Amino acid sequence: QVQLVESGGGLVQAGGSLRLSCAAFGLSISTYGMGWFRQAPGKEREFVAAISWSGGTTMYALSVKGRFTTSRENAKNTVYLQMNSLKPEDTAVYYCAADPRGRAAGDSRSYVYWGQGAQVTVSS
Repeated sequence: QVQLVESGGGLVQAGGSLRLSCAAFGLSISTYGMGWFRQAPGKEREFVAAISWSGGTTMYALSVKGRFTTSRENAKNTVYLQMNSLKPEDTAVYYCAADPRGRAAGDSRSYVYWGQGAQVTVSS
């Protein structure tokens, strides 16, 4: 059974930092592109960041570019999302997802496996 498990969420003040981890079980992510998405209350899920299977390509939503960084350690079957200079509008449930085509994709339809989500709350 494939599981993606996010961790590292929590409550932080504006301007602070958090690091999300996404660990994969029952799946080797070494050939998968990995993405991060988020969903705030009352809003649609939106793309945040993605990284190709090798880590050689990354892409970011304009709203987080320069503040967030995604990386991966295939040997640990884990991807990360480092979030700096957090803003209240970053408050959301953050999800990681796996794309079997190995790309850094911004379209959620590319992803076949999804985690359960981690809550990130940024206070003003």
